[in-house]
Formats: sequence, C-alpha cells, structure tokens
Amino acid sequence: MPNRRDFIKTGAAAGALALAAPALTKADALAQRLVPTAPPPLPAMDPVVKELLIEALNAAKLGGASFADARIGRYRNNFVITREQQIVNVVDTDTLGVGVRVLVNGTWGFGATRDLTKTGVVAAAKEALAIAKANALPAADRVRFAPAAPTPDGRYVTPHTVDPFTISIAQKADLLLKTNAEAMKVAGVRFVNSNMFFVKEEKNYANTEGTFTTQTVLRSWLPFSATAVTPTDFQTRTNVIAPAARGYEYLTESNPVENARRWGEDVVEKLKAKPVDVGRYDLVLHPSHLWLTIHESVAHPTELDRAMGYEANYAGTSFLAPPREKLGKFKYGPSFMNIQGDRDMPGGCATIGWDDDGVKPDSFLIIKQGIVNDYQTTREQAPMLDWWYESQKRPVRSHGCCHSDSWNDVQFQRMPNVSLLPGEKDLSYEDVIAATDKGIAIVGDGSFSIDQQRYNAQFGGQLFYEIKGGKIVGMLKDVAYQMRTPEFWNAMDLIGGKKSYQVGASFFDGKGQPPQVNAVSHGCVPSRFRNINVINTGRKA
Repeated sequence: MPNRRDFIKTGAAAGALALAAPALTKADALAQRLVPTAPPPLPAMDPVVKELLIEALNAAKLGGASFADARIGRYRNNFVITREQQIVNVVDTDTLGVGVRVLVNGTWGFGATRDLTKTGVVAAAKEALAIAKANALPAADRVRFAPAAPTPDGRYVTPHTVDPFTISIAQKADLLLKTNAEAMKVAGVRFVNSNMFFVKEEKNYANTEGTFTTQTVLRSWLPFSATAVTPTDFQTRTNVIAPAARGYEYLTESNPVENARRWGEDVVEKLKAKPVDVGRYDLVLHPSHLWLTIHESVAHPTELDRAMGYEANYAGTSFLAPPREKLGKFKYGPSFMNIQGDRDMPGGCATIGWDDDGVKPDSFLIIKQGIVNDYQTTREQAPMLDWWYESQKRPVRSHGCCHSDSWNDVQFQRMPNVSLLPGEKDLSYEDVIAATDKGIAIVGDGSFSIDQQRYNAQFGGQLFYEIKGGKIVGMLKDVAYQMRTPEFWNAMDLIGGKKSYQVGASFFDGKGQPPQVNAVSHGCVPSRFRNINVINTGRKA
C-alpha cells in the first residue's frame, strides 16, 4: 500500500519518455508548429486506489448488497487571511480516506475509515452492511434506484492554468497586502480585510455497476472588505470577486490590486449617500446581486428532498409542495423566465464530471417559460417523480445532483449550478436602467432573511443607485426590499441578453444533519422587477 505521497502521484510518467526521431526539414518543422497541439490526456485512476475500491465493492456484494459504491478521496483546503498590512492567519487542512455505501433490501448503510488498506476498506464495507441490515425498512419505504449508464474509465480535472496549491504563502500574502494597501490609500477607508480560500478535491469513485471515475476539482475565491467610518456612521463594501471553479490565475485575472482603490471609493461614497425613502419602486437588479436571490428563492425550494418534506436543515422545506400539484402547473414567473440546472457551466462551483452516485449530470430546465418543470434529483429521488416523467414521455433519470463534502460523509442531494437564462433581446444593464423611469438599481449581494418554506423574504445589497427618467441620479443607502417569492418573480418584466450574463457563487452552502458544505454558482442577467416594496434599514445614531 503506497503512502500519501504515492497516492497523489499522477500517471504522467509516460509523458517523460524521450523518443528518438529523425531530423525535420524546415517545411516539416513549420507545418508541425501550425498544427494545434492536442491537450495531454487526463490522468487515469491510480491502480492501487482502484484495487482498494474493488476490494470494498466485493466485500459489499459478498455481504448481500444489491448495490454498493466506494469513494477514496483527498480533500484539501488552504486559507490565507489578512487585514490592512498584517497576515492574520494561514490555515491548511488535509484529509484522506474511504467511504463505502451499500444498499441491502432497499435500505442504505454507510461506513468510512482512514485505513487505506485492504483490511481497512473491507471493515468499512462490513460496517455499512451491518447498518443497512439493522435499519431494514418495510417494503413500501424501500429505496428505488434510477438506472444510470456505467462509466468504466471516467476522468475529469477542473480546467485551470495554475494549481493554487503550488503557489507559496508568501506570494499569496503579497497580493493580498498590496490589495489592502491600495484600498487604504482612499481617504476615509479605515479597515480592510482580504483573504484567499482554495479547495482541492481528488476523488476516486467506483460502484458495482462498473463505473470507475477519477476527478480533481479546484475552487478559488478572494473575499475582500473595505470599511469607511465617520463619527455617526460606517459603511462596508464587500463581496466583489465571486468564487469560481478555476485555478490561481482566476484571482490574478480579477485584478484585485488595480480595483481596490475603486472599491474603497465605493464605500466612502456610501457614507455620503442619501437614505432611501420607504415606498414601492421598480428594481433593476445587477447579476452580482440577483444570483443570491435566485439561490434562496428558486434553487433551494426546487431541491426535491425539501419539496417532499424529507429535508429541512439549514434552509427549511419548500412551498413547492407537493410536486404532484406543482409540476407543469405552478406559474413561478413570466413566460420569458427560464431557470436551468447544470453541472457543466465553465467555472461553475458545482461543475464536475460525475456526481457521487456515479452519474454524468445533464442540463435541465427547472422553470420552463415561467412554469415549474422539474426538480433537482439524485438516483434515489428520480423515481419519486416517475409519474411526471411518464407523462412527459421521458425516461426516469437522475440529474446528477448527488454530492458529499468529504470521504467520511454520506452523499445526498445537493444543489447544481442554477441559473436564469438570458432573454432573446441582447439588452445590457445600462439598457435596462435606461428603460426605467423611477427605480433603484442594486449591485452586489448583502444580508438576507427568508422563511422556512422559501416564500417570504427580505434582501439587502452592496450598492444602491436611484434611477429617474432612465438615468442614475445618485447613490442611496439603507435599502432592502421585501418579497413573496411567486409575486416577486411574476413582477419581473425585463431581462438582459447574452452579453450581460454574469455568474455569482456561494463557496459555503450548508445543508444536512450532520452539516455538509457545498459550493454552487448561479448565472443570471440584469433584470427589472416592478413595484417592489422597499424599506429603510438605517441605524439611529
């Protein structure tokens, strides 16, 4: 059994072999340069890892499992935290192990261990078998499992240029401290925090149906916060760079040093902004704000386990219940509203090759022309909607929404990337503002509150601008809007086009008990919502 260093070696040794070749003519050499070079093949699953996965699956089958899967994974996190010109903390976490899940007479069992030996993985499988047998369910409650085509050799690596785990702490801290220094140059800015968060998941999966996948998933984020203070007030500008499933190059391409002064100027301007007058306004929501509204009021309530009443932790259940009364019937928004779920969005934080059921995810419309069209599902959940798929003449199939945040946590339904698709007219953010007579434009996400059925909610933001006669006339502060989910989305009457599409994301989306964390992205376009109630959240001196 190899040690951890052996485990993380890639299968790139063959690429290091030098082959003798005859000398090329000048013409041959030129032609060779003009032919695009094929990308190197993705690394195959380590043979020792594959052997251990097979050992676990064999033990599960011998113990009576009708289905079993096993996941060997290494999960790494790196955090660099700064304020002003100080490094506050550096955190590295690293965990490695195996989780084995079995299905015995329609009942799940799960076992996990750090012992990556044949003895260890077999013991985990036996633990899972014992739990499944102890929790035997009545026939009516047993798990039905949707079919999935096996993948005998699946390989996926998050597209990236620079692995953030190859960059030194000194280099990361230098970029953060330079960013802080630029923001502090703005008169009135008193406090600045900036951090870097990185995740690297090296996941190997196998199941008894013949699927074997190996994946490396990377995510990067640079949270930033600048605070300006007066004797009677303070304001903050934050959430300026969205998380993404990309490498270190994403953070440098976001130009934090070059943009920090502008972010500082934003927060100073907020101090001078006019408090909003309470009333009803047309809201123009920038994608940097709207993504969070989508996350809370569309993405969470369309998780099938919430709609079925099987899950309530962290985000409650759902007003979209029961599915038999909502699917194909409930009017979520206008006819041009289309909400897509997927796990292949470039840079999407939920983007992967295969989910933790071994399913190749698909893209699907959750809201189609304003009507509820589907829910987020796993292999276990999809058969709960067999009546709907039959009516649509579609096969029962998981959308690939199964996920576990570590090797020692059992996988369950988690949110994919959920996005509002662009409209037919290629309108920009500026076009939507120009079409608005009296309103408020909101940029950036802020605080929010939403009830346990995702129905009544209140959202703040980062920057607020008063619109009069199709023009921005000044900045406002202390703005929050209140909404009931269906009324709010049906009040949307104008959306941007493809060129205005942007992506926001949540790096830490909690669910479950014991809690697990997922990362997810939401693409959207600037959108206008008519006659929305706005309140003033101002503090008294």
